[in-house]
Amino acid sequence: MLLTPAELGSLTSLVHSSPHTLLGMHPLGDGSGVVVRAMIPDAVKVEVVPVHESKRPRLELKRLGDTAVFEGSTTRATAVYAYDLILTWADGSITQGRDPYSFWPTVGDTDLHLFNEGNHRKLYDTLGAQLTVLDGVAGVAFAVWAPNARRVSVIGDFNGWDGRRHPMRMLGHSGVWELFIPGVREGGLYKFELLDAGGNLVVKTDPFGAFFEQPPKQAAIVWNTRKFAWTDGDWMERRRGLNCLKSPMSIYEMHLGSWLRKDGWEAPGYRGIAVPLVEYLRKTGFTHVEFLPVAEHAYYPSWGYQVTGFFAPTSRYGTPDDFQFLVNALHEAGFGVIIDWVPAHFPRDTWALAQFDGTALFEHEDPRLGAHQDWGTLIFNFGRHEVRNFLAANALFWCERFHIDGLRVDAVASMLYLDYSRKEGEWIPNKFGGRENIEAVEFLKHFNHLVHTEHPGVVTLAEESTAWPMVSGPPWIGGLGFNLKWNMGWMHDTLGYFKRDPVHRKYHQNELTFAMLYHFHENFVLPLSHDEVVHGKGSLRRRMPGDDWQGFANLRVLLGYQWFFPGKKLLFMGGEFGQVSEWNANEELDWGLLQAGPYHLGVQKWVSDLNALYRAEPALWRGDYEPDGFWWVDCGDHANSVLSFIRHDRESQRHVLVLMNLTPNPLENYRVGLPVAGSWMEMLNSDAGTYGGSNQGNSGSVTTEEFSVHNQRHSARFTLPPLSVSVFAAAGPG
Repeated sequence: MLLTPAELGSLTSLVHSSPHTLLGMHPLGDGSGVVVRAMIPDAVKVEVVPVHESKRPRLELKRLGDTAVFEGSTTRATAVYAYDLILTWADGSITQGRDPYSFWPTVGDTDLHLFNEGNHRKLYDTLGAQLTVLDGVAGVAFAVWAPNARRVSVIGDFNGWDGRRHPMRMLGHSGVWELFIPGVREGGLYKFELLDAGGNLVVKTDPFGAFFEQPPKQAAIVWNTRKFAWTDGDWMERRRGLNCLKSPMSIYEMHLGSWLRKDGWEAPGYRGIAVPLVEYLRKTGFTHVEFLPVAEHAYYPSWGYQVTGFFAPTSRYGTPDDFQFLVNALHEAGFGVIIDWVPAHFPRDTWALAQFDGTALFEHEDPRLGAHQDWGTLIFNFGRHEVRNFLAANALFWCERFHIDGLRVDAVASMLYLDYSRKEGEWIPNKFGGRENIEAVEFLKHFNHLVHTEHPGVVTLAEESTAWPMVSGPPWIGGLGFNLKWNMGWMHDTLGYFKRDPVHRKYHQNELTFAMLYHFHENFVLPLSHDEVVHGKGSLRRRMPGDDWQGFANLRVLLGYQWFFPGKKLLFMGGEFGQVSEWNANEELDWGLLQAGPYHLGVQKWVSDLNALYRAEPALWRGDYEPDGFWWVDCGDHANSVLSFIRHDRESQRHVLVLMNLTPNPLENYRVGLPVAGSWMEMLNSDAGTYGGSNQGNSGSVTTEEFSVHNQRHSARFTLPPLSVSVFAAAGPG
């Protein structure tokens, strides 16, 4: 026997960290021939046949005792050659294919070095399951990071889910295990079987899996995400030169599983939703759609925020190709696509990332650093190079393989603060004694830098609810590097104001004006998101006081205020037509309301017209973050609950006036100061009959007088309809 007992034992007990050094074909030590070994459980006969060169010897391998290891040697060849294994099984069937242990590693030293230092930008092309051809042989190169595992095997539907068939090799001290398996094709199911650091046999799914079985099944599916034939080249080229701060952006936030359902119960899938979604976005006029997390998640009620497959669109709605089809269709129709991205935490599912190799690999060992108390999830260890690389490469993956135009980063505040939602003694200060998570801060800067340099035009948006400075400032001046930040303060104050009975609003007008005191500290998005219509908060419509007439009038004013206030816009699905019930992820939106009378249809028409005016008027978006892009005409008329302000475009010198009457009392001959003399045309009036209003207004236009008010030389008298927002534009620049 050429194997020593110790070597044979290491193979049969599956604890050898580099089985390739013993299995496969190797020259004999004295140079007199070659030896071939294979470990094939359940085979009754194993033969070696040369590939291409018939002069090379065939040989039959002999079983070593009662083990699954077969061995044979020959002196008819002194150099290693390509060969197939012909396997005869107990049922008499015969299979033939190349030996997985006859190939060199598929992961190079440069890849390993970059990964271990945290700088492999295309790590998704290296780890996971890569369809490839080696020495003319098609198969899959498997690689997984599990530095503390004692053994890792690939198991799948191609080897009977038997961990003895395909044990992997550890590549040096990198922590990466690798194996090329010939003959595995796209669609093959697989997992990794690990003997973890504690000696426990565990089965894990692939952290880099590109496609998964539908939950509750957990196997990864071999898939090529490069093969889709994109036709959005014009869009992608235009995007490269886009400055999001000086472009219109009204975002329709939606949950793919509950926007529309076939026969009321089954989501139509990525392809099935493409046409109706494009048509609806055209009808309502949004510039972008934002999907709640599309990455694979086992727990549907998490809405995608507990990710188990960071590199895979959820299979609930189709294949990765199907999701690419949806993005492509949206791009061809002129709509940007943003996804919710969740690097702050991951679930505790034992088959996914948690304790991946028997140690806290992706997370922290100490729960004071590694456990989210609010969500029952685990926090990434942002200080570990490989973990930082995993997340940064994931962001780049969505931009490259799925042409995503924006990443909205969830729960940024929870990443920034070590004491987030923790009491004294439940957190560990940083090395300087502070509460800032220094490693997470550096990761966010790094992530933003990579996305913006590797994929110009892609927008990053932070859901961040604290006073952390310069979230949307560039890293070189100390900022985090996001393009935009959600204005949670504006959302909270605005909804707090609108829920009040109009009789009390005069005492709370500062809730609508306060946001301008800090507006220029960040580049803000104004969000009315899914978080505001769940967990007992009720729908936007239900938050509005009064009967149906007043409630819908208030809703129209709320949306108008959102659209005309400086900052980009985000509205969750259903809000655009006054969904009455709170959002339920298990049901589709209540589209039937659009046939239930004028109010719902009126709100939808109002949002459509808001978007049309918004996109057409640069004064409403080009100066969002410039001091002369907005000013109050009068924010002090508390007694009447009236607000008036100007939106201004420096480039065209266009002025747009917004008037808000926040009580049910119409106001006649209400004088407002104006910066430009002449005629001011009414562009929109939320009280118009077509929106379900009382149809009061200004008959198309007003003309200024030389009467100074509100520190303006000119002024005009307006009719302010009840519970309304009216928009006027100067007939010419000034």
